[in-house]
Amino acid sequence: MTELDTGAAKAAHASRRTFMRKVFFASGATAVATMGGAGAFVALADDSTGTADASATPSGAPSGGPGGGAGGPGNQSITEEFFGLTTDGNRIDDLFTVHSTGVATAPVIAAADAFLAGLTDDQKTSTQFTVHSTEWRLWSNVDSYERQGVSLADLTDTQKDLGTALLKAALSADGLETTEKIRRINQAAGEAIGNTNSFNEDAYYWTVMGTPSATEPWGFQFDGHHLVVNYFVLGDQVVMSPCFWGSEPTSMEIDGETVTVCHEEVLASLAFINSLDAAQQAVAVESATKSNESMKAGAFSDNTVQEYTGLRGNKLTGAQKKKLLGIVEAFVGRAKADAAKVRMAEVARHLSDTYVTWSGGTGDDDAFYVRVHSPVVWVEVDCQAPGPLAGAYGATQGDGATQKHVHSVIRTPNGNDYGRELLRQHYLTSPHHR
Repeated sequence: MTELDTGAAKAAHASRRTFMRKVFFASGATAVATMGGAGAFVALADDSTGTADASATPSGAPSGGPGGGAGGPGNQSITEEFFGLTTDGNRIDDLFTVHSTGVATAPVIAAADAFLAGLTDDQKTSTQFTVHSTEWRLWSNVDSYERQGVSLADLTDTQKDLGTALLKAALSADGLETTEKIRRINQAAGEAIGNTNSFNEDAYYWTVMGTPSATEPWGFQFDGHHLVVNYFVLGDQVVMSPCFWGSEPTSMEIDGETVTVCHEEVLASLAFINSLDAAQQAVAVESATKSNESMKAGAFSDNTVQEYTGLRGNKLTGAQKKKLLGIVEAFVGRAKADAAKVRMAEVARHLSDTYVTWSGGTGDDDAFYVRVHSPVVWVEVDCQAPGPLAGAYGATQGDGATQKHVHSVIRTPNGNDYGRELLRQHYLTSPHHR
């Protein structure tokens, strides 16, 4: 395909996406109830209007159950308004409030301003959306997904450095290292199978939602194969979810160095399950076998309905509770320390109402699936079957699940993925939005 053909294809795809968003919203996808108080919803319009409308009519909770874990080619669209993960289609109110947390967001704001200032006018037009845009939800872990925004491949070295500075401002050293390792392995694995067109370190895209501000809501998304970071900011509050971290393979020799990623969540999960006694494991383990794919709330599963299953946190000893928190911390610790501390305190407050479900083996090298589920956090670690990069580590597609191919995700149930509940409250309570 020529460069001209590629440009035309991207333009056509962008037009289709814009049309789909307009149809989606024209059909009443942003219709919400204006009940007032913490239980109310606010209609959040997309980029076609750039406004928020609090006078829309109710449309109710989503229907349907869990699914879409792979974000696969057959499920790459949004068909409902955002509602959030729930246990029964009903959201729990009063879990999230607009308040001061003491998190230092100024460095992230400055880095985002610098990144946007470093883009050309055309790049900025392609990259910046309104804070209530559906672009938040149009992410995927699949390599072939056609993304919006500006890709690393489109950036100069200076512009790439500005993007890295934004990630460095938002993420911990571990979080930044994890993003870099995922991209490095994606490149090396692509080289190993002779397909760097699909698998490389530059097929990752930036979008910025809203305008970086110390008082108004905004955020950014970094999106590509096996790596998605959604980062919402409101004052000194941060919501870093949904975030997807994965790799195939999870360890690889690159330029004489062994590069390993997504190991923390695997080790933490195994440490927890093996801390349980036989009676506890009998409750937590729903299956001794592991299917090739178990994830329930991956891409395009924002409204997953999943009841609590497995072992409840109030049945754990103090030491076991610490190990359970260790699974969540493997994800939360990829944010800056102050934001991570606030998030872990939130998770800990609901520890007695946290449930853990396990499938698969419990040995050091066994493939497994674990879900940690509470009113305020959802974590999945899923050891999957060899995929399109199987040849990079001597595997064959169709083989059984393996720790060499891991997908993992962290979400905020009950409507606060993408900071949507905080955004809703901001529009309800801020005088200049009334």
